[in-house]
This record gives sequence, C-alpha cells and structure tokens, in this order.
Amino acid sequence: MSGQPMILEVEPLANRFVRLEPFEAGLEAEVRAALDCDQDAWDIMVGAAYGEHFDGWWRSALAAMAEGSRIPYAVRRLSDGVVVGTTSLYEIKPAYRRCEIGSTFYRPEARGGPVNPATKRLLLEHAFNAGAVRVEIITDAINPGSQAAIRKLGARDEGVLRKHKITWKGRVRDTAQFAILDEDWPDVRGRLDARLAAF
Repeated sequence: MSGQPMILEVEPLANRFVRLEPFEAGLEAEVRAALDCDQDAWDIMVGAAYGEHFDGWWRSALAAMAEGSRIPYAVRRLSDGVVVGTTSLYEIKPAYRRCEIGSTFYRPEARGGPVNPATKRLLLEHAFNAGAVRVEIITDAINPGSQAAIRKLGARDEGVLRKHKITWKGRVRDTAQFAILDEDWPDVRGRLDARLAAF
C-alpha cells in the first residue's frame, strides 16, 4: 500500500447496531429532527446545527462532501430505524492518507450505549481499509466526557493544541488531539469488538 493514496468511497456503512448513511436530500428532515435538541451540548461546539442553525450547517456539509473534504453521515439506529445523530469523516487528505472523525452529535437517549462505539468501528474500518495511515479524533479541551470516550476507544493522546478553533459562540478553544495509526488499528478493533459483543 505504501505510496498509494487513500481512497474513501462515499457509501453506506452498517453493522448490527447502526447504519451510516451519507447525506442526501432525502435524509434532511430526519437529520434535522435528530439534531434539534440539547442546546447546552451545542453551546461548546465549533458549529451549531439545531433550530435555525440547521440549514446553513446542512448546506456546508453538502458542499464539503461535493469537494471531497468530508463525508457526513446520518447515524440510523437499527433497533428502531430512527436517525439519532450525525458524524463525519472530514479533513480528508488523500495524499497524506489521513482524515479525522468528528462533527459527531447524538440525541441524549442514544449516548452511552452501543451507538457510538458501533459508529466509530465502522468509520475506522472504512478509513483503514481505504488506505489511511492515521485517523485523528479531536475534541474541546474543556470536555472531559468526550476525551474519556475517545481514550476508551484506544486512541493515543497527543496533547493540546492551544487556541486552535473558535466556537460558534465566539469562545477561543483549546483542542485535545488524539489519533489512531494503522498499526494501532488491530488492537483498537479488538477492543471495540469486545465492547460491542457485550450489547
């Protein structure tokens, strides 16, 4: 694989818990309904997608998908068929065989169960099968819960990027950065499979 670019196909991804569906016009209403809640959680995010903020966010996600820098997904919980959130592969850099997992939001009732680990399992497998050598996961340095969830995946803590982003409310944020490398993936995959087997 060395020297070959990473090629991430835009396609649905599924396991027994979730189906990740790339954004398209037919999903807009379901995604809007999934994200229109929990304003407090949105307040610390870089961008907001609830209420009146949704339309601009949706257009931006589709534009980034069209230019190849992002694949935004609706996260459909298979136990009831409901779209419970969104996630993305983004900052896609084929020449460097690198991308990020992020722009993730789940409805409160979908947090803490199999949805997030099942989603991360699919995204990581998709990236590494496509030739990635590095997948980054970043979060706000003031969000310990998110950082704990990322560490639980087996991602390596790489430190804090100071004054890295500005939230939609104007706060200059520090970013906690994590990464999983291709050589880490077998161990991370085993951890995720063990966690998911418990559900």
